[in-house]
Amino acid sequence: MASSSTLTSISFLGSSRIDTASLSSVHLRKLSISSVQISFRSRLPKKLQINAAGSTFGNNFRVTTFGESHGGGVGCIIDGCPPRIPLSESDMQVDLDRRRPGQSRIATSRKETDTCKISSGVSEGQTTGTPIHVFVPNTDQRGFDYNEMSVAYRPSHADATYDMKYGVRSLQGGGRSSARETIGRVAAGAVAKKILKLYAGTEVLAYVSQVHKVVLPEGVVDHDSLSLDQIESNIVRCPDPEYAEKMIAAIDAVRVKGDTVGGVVTCIVRNAPRGLGSPVFDKLEAELAKAAMSLPATKGFEFGSGFAGTFLSGSEHNDEFYTNEHGRIRTRTNRSGGIQGGISNGEIINLRIAFKPASTIGRKQHTVTRDKKETELIARGGDSCVVPRAVPVVEAMVALVLMDQLMAQYSQSYLFPINSDLQEPLAIPRLEAAKACV
Repeated sequence: MASSSTLTSISFLGSSRIDTASLSSVHLRKLSISSVQISFRSRLPKKLQINAAGSTFGNNFRVTTFGESHGGGVGCIIDGCPPRIPLSESDMQVDLDRRRPGQSRIATSRKETDTCKISSGVSEGQTTGTPIHVFVPNTDQRGFDYNEMSVAYRPSHADATYDMKYGVRSLQGGGRSSARETIGRVAAGAVAKKILKLYAGTEVLAYVSQVHKVVLPEGVVDHDSLSLDQIESNIVRCPDPEYAEKMIAAIDAVRVKGDTVGGVVTCIVRNAPRGLGSPVFDKLEAELAKAAMSLPATKGFEFGSGFAGTFLSGSEHNDEFYTNEHGRIRTRTNRSGGIQGGISNGEIINLRIAFKPASTIGRKQHTVTRDKKETELIARGGDSCVVPRAVPVVEAMVALVLMDQLMAQYSQSYLFPINSDLQEPLAIPRLEAAKACV
């Protein structure tokens, strides 16, 4: 319905208000410059619009996750994926199987196959460039496990803060705060990892480097030769067999007591393209930090030398440059973690993410109900240690950041011919070989 409008007169340069409707054209011509009037149509205030936030990640390669832990299902929508990329459900299922619950005695006992289904954005085995919809149904819904939690807040969970923010929340499970939300991240991350491998030979690998007080010593894992098979060789996903057994024992020790422990996931990126990231606010390490800290149960992030670098002097910490036998600029050390000035330099990117002990423990805790009465609560379900299942999720988030930054690099710095004296062109995508495997 069209809104009514009125003519309003405002004084200009200090003149008094004049009703222009009562003036003739002669009178108007006689007006001095000090009494020129400006007429405008007043507009009704625009309707207040609130955009839902918090479920979409990325600018060029955009991912929106949806669903709740004990609802009908979870998944994601991937927007901005390049066309003609070979893709099928099996590409995603590998990492979804690594993330799924019930895969070992140290994981939650919930039984889910986490079987994904692509319902748009892919035709005849190739991406079409349109939004990709991925859905994973929830088949082991255990709403009865959360009867008590629907009334009382679980300590250190998001139950209370969701009520404080929204005034309502999903009363079965953790809803959007549940680690089950990460299924959408892993599915999208699998697409990003595939494209990064095809276009730049980039590999993203993560592994468990600490469980509770069991810390994998620095240098035990060779990042140049680390393989997925080494990581997946045991249920804790630590590539060193000796320390893997110690970590598993640490988890078992608290598991039988109904308690939990945390740990650290280390992630490396090999063959990362140079030039990813931007100065100032959009530094690559800042984007990685946001991605990492958006994951459930995360409490810390560091890359390169991290906090340990504060104990070194500048002469000890600096990564000196040299030119290798192929005429490529390299650094002799990598305390910068593959990123300098917020931009990737081609060395191995390495970062570490700290995960707290899972909040759901099978021991009595003090809490309050939604109507503010003090009570006691014993929670059910959950992982004794979330760190092993977090490994593929960390890989996914790192890959999503790199994919988004790779597309940004193309749009800004590769739109026109590059400066071949300073910049390196990316290899022509090896799509033909990939298509042969579809």
